[in-house]
Amino acid sequence: MATSGNNSINAKLVLLGDMGAGKSSLVFRFVKGQFLEFQESTIGAAFFSQTLALNDATVKFEIWDTAGQERYHSLAPMYYRGAAAAIIVYDITSTESFERAKKWVQELQKQGNPNMVTALAGNKADLEDKRKVALEAKNCGAPVQEAHTYAEENGLFFKETSAKTATNVNEIFHEIAKRLPRAQPAQHPAGVVLTDRAAEHSRTSACCT
Repeated sequence: MATSGNNSINAKLVLLGDMGAGKSSLVFRFVKGQFLEFQESTIGAAFFSQTLALNDATVKFEIWDTAGQERYHSLAPMYYRGAAAAIIVYDITSTESFERAKKWVQELQKQGNPNMVTALAGNKADLEDKRKVALEAKNCGAPVQEAHTYAEENGLFFKETSAKTATNVNEIFHEIAKRLPRAQPAQHPAGVVLTDRAAEHSRTSACCT
């Protein structure tokens, strides 16, 4: 992620998830404000960009929409390494899609940027009558919000979205933008702070002896 004056932020964002979960539709809705009923499967990855103006910063997202087919899985690290943010997408009408999303979460936890802002999106919320991934399940008589609980346990923020109706699509990108780190004030005339780690460590050790 790059920053410049006046908190202008360039943030690489990657979308991950099973084929058919609606990743491309979410991006298309966010960037173009449109929904295509029939969307061709992404091959490899597709690139988009979109800028959001917030109260305290301008965020330019560089968005990589990755293919969901298993044969492209080996390419995914190329896109999520160094990413400032990720949206892991599943289809609420498919339990397999939700389980696949959990595997993506595990992979990012092991190999992704440790400071990555990560969202979990339960897409196709307009298909409530076909829902397979319950928001609320019964556990010993007590209601449990399954997806919410999973997200909280794994440090994600969660929204159910619909690319078709635009429900929560802009909101999830705005929330990511708000959670991105802001630029620190420049401490060097050229905007670069140079630190001698070895010397710094030596001074710290000396003062503590």
